[in-house]
Amino acid sequence: MQAEIITIGDEILIGQIVDTNSAFISKALNEIGVSVYQITSVQDDKTHILKALKEAQSNVDIIIITGGLGPTKDDITKITIAQYFNDTLVQNKEVLQNIKYLWEHHVKQPLAQVNIDQALMPSKSKALMNRFGSAPGIWMEHQDKVFVALPGVPFEMKALLENEVLPKLQEQFQLPYIMHKTLLTYGLGESVLAARIESWEEDLPNFIKLAYLPNLGKVRLRLSAKGNDRTTVEREMQKQIQLLLPQIKDVFAGYEENGALEAIIAKQCIEKGLTLSIAESCTGGALAERLTSIAGASQYFKGSVVTYATQSKIEILKVDQDLIEASSVVSDAVVRAMANNAKRLFQTDYAIATTGNAGPTKGDVKTEIGTVYIALATPSGIISEVYNFGNHRTKVIHKAVNKAFEMLQKEISKK
Repeated sequence: MQAEIITIGDEILIGQIVDTNSAFISKALNEIGVSVYQITSVQDDKTHILKALKEAQSNVDIIIITGGLGPTKDDITKITIAQYFNDTLVQNKEVLQNIKYLWEHHVKQPLAQVNIDQALMPSKSKALMNRFGSAPGIWMEHQDKVFVALPGVPFEMKALLENEVLPKLQEQFQLPYIMHKTLLTYGLGESVLAARIESWEEDLPNFIKLAYLPNLGKVRLRLSAKGNDRTTVEREMQKQIQLLLPQIKDVFAGYEENGALEAIIAKQCIEKGLTLSIAESCTGGALAERLTSIAGASQYFKGSVVTYATQSKIEILKVDQDLIEASSVVSDAVVRAMANNAKRLFQTDYAIATTGNAGPTKGDVKTEIGTVYIALATPSGIISEVYNFGNHRTKVIHKAVNKAFEMLQKEISKK
């Protein structure tokens, strides 16, 4: 069973908004056993929408449309759908009653004709009642294909999809079971990792597929399985993971459903009663930002300093000025001092420190652009590494953050 998602709106195509609706719908469909064949974005243009509908109908079983159901003149989805099915718009009394209720209890403004007209529906359609807005969802069936139109407002779309669309699809179709399992790896490039597990990958059963998802020093390995028998799929998936893990144990960090690496670190620190602090230079607070984006970080993360300027390293972190002058501010000696002093300052079990040259120019240091020193102060000593992450500033920073978390996670896993 396959679906196509069609998003309608000039605002998507000019980059004014990011299409988050398609990602949400794709994930939700996948969870009930519907594969997404294609995602298409089209203009608020009748000819373009009609063409997209015709192509989707020839490709898939289910077409889900979002956007263009509002009350203004540029919202032409409903009219266009009616034209596509040689249908006419008629007033739906239940939808009109819902609109009147919303206006009476929430909007508390005069009900304009454009709002009343939102109760107009294609005569061959079923209304999907929108309890959070005036635009109803539309369900139509034609030649064994299902067409669904949903509002583009994300919270309205999500409620209709979860409460109306997904249950109807599950009731109407015999759907397979789809399972995904994503393993997080750090420290090996995609090609090296692929060569290491090549023989395992070649022996995968034909209903399990592997995808490599590389990103700045980490590679996600996504296993996808599909079958009619859920027990068989889950048993074989677990079997293949158990065969894979011994081959990647040195770079395996956890499973994506447990969150990103910083979420795994948070869980480990809380469970083991460990504390962490950070001293950042070239990463400019990116490490702390990633950690504090997870609720409950205060249970283990005690604080950080962004000592971007050399003087702040001396005055706040108490890094010896003679050490900086002798070794350079971007050096192994300095990053080790930063980590050690941060650990002492915040009285934590572990402390991470970064210093480097992220570019785009060398500035007042001689170190090559992309060079980053990372140190980790632990209960038993200090570990430090030096890397060159290239010449793209944003890439350098994010790679440094990922590598720092990788170093930390490996150490706390030993506890």
